Order: sequence, then C-alpha cells, then structure tokens
Amino acid sequence: MSCGHAVDPNSLTRWCRSLLDQGHGKFHCPADVAGQKCLKEWPYMEVRKNALLTDDERAMFEEKMALIAGQRDRGFKKCPGCNTVVQRKNLGKLWVHCVICSAKKNKPCEFCWQCLRPWIDGGSSSLRCGNEGCADPRLKILAECSVKDLPKSEIKNCPSIRACPTCGFMIAHKDLCKYVICLQCSVEFCFACLESAKVCQANKGGAHFKTCFKSVAPRQTRIPV
Repeated sequence: MSCGHAVDPNSLTRWCRSLLDQGHGKFHCPADVAGQKCLKEWPYMEVRKNALLTDDERAMFEEKMALIAGQRDRGFKKCPGCNTVVQRKNLGKLWVHCVICSAKKNKPCEFCWQCLRPWIDGGSSSLRCGNEGCADPRLKILAECSVKDLPKSEIKNCPSIRACPTCGFMIAHKDLCKYVICLQCSVEFCFACLESAKVCQANKGGAHFKTCFKSVAPRQTRIPV
C-alpha cells in the first residue's frame, strides 16, 4: 500500500468492509509499528485496485461510502425561509446568510444555524444567538449523559459521551479501551483525558490503557470546531 505496509487482497477487503460496517467513511492502515498504529489514510481508488474488488463489491462499497458521507456532513442545512440547502462556510459562527431569501426580499436575510430562527444578535457569545432558548442540544447531552468505568483500565466515572476534541463529532463509548478513533476526522484520542492518543501515550509510561498521566477531563461545556 502507499503507506509501505503489505496486505493481501482478501484481508484488505475484509478490513475495509469492517470499517464501513462500523460507520467509517474512510480507510486507514491498521499496521502496528513499534507499538503505534500507522493509521495512514488509503485513497479509495487504491483500495479498489489492490483489494481486487468485484463489480458487486465496488457497488456495495461506494453505496455505503455515499450513505456515510451524507450522514456525516454537518456543513449543510435547509434555510427555514426558502428550504434551499445552505452551506455554513465559517464553522465558528452561528450566523448564516441566505442568498436566495435576500434576493427575493431585497434585503439581507440571516438565520441561526443552531435554532433555525431569524438571526438576532446575541452579543459576543458564539454559543447562541439572541433568540430565547437558543442552545446547542449537544451541550445538554454532554451535561446529562451517564458516567461509566472504562473497560481494560483503572479509570472510573468517565462521561459516557464525548465531543471529539478535534472536530466536535459526538461519540458514545462502547466496550473497548479508552482510545477511540473519531468517525468523522479519523483522529485517535483518549476518551478519559481528551488528549490525542500520541500525547497521552507519550506522557504516560508503562500500561497506556490502564491510566492517564492527567485526571479524567470534566464534562465538556463547548463543542470543538
């Protein structure tokens, strides 16, 4: 493969199919190099060629990839005024300008990305507009989710749901170790301390999976962008 690691076609097909079944829309190398995962992304055309996919397999792969991409795309919503799909180009701002509504009404038309109501200036806050009750529902999930003890570790009372510290994608911890790979941005991080896996492992000698070099990170009160 382009990362330099070898894999036979059947194993490559099984691995990539398992990633799709888990909701990953991209493919990465699982090779273990000196205790670290390679995780280099493989382009789909490379996978398609080296896995020797049949026509049916190619159709299945591409259908699942398209479905996952559609489910993951958080950059588009329908304008509440005209139902036109609008893209939010600045992910750090809730204010969105609709070109169609502005042209029809001959005046600037903006709406809140979060509550989908006409935009009211909320001052300096980037978490809500001026509309009463405007709040990111994900923050309520992060604040009220249950806590759990992480398997294969000595970590207790960790929030069971986290927002990826890189892109903000919501992730619920299941049954594996404290290290998880975000389905949206493919960054591996520690579910307990919220550091990247590399930083967490570099600062913690010995058993990486049992404890962290930092305390369990508190519940998140902001969604990373």
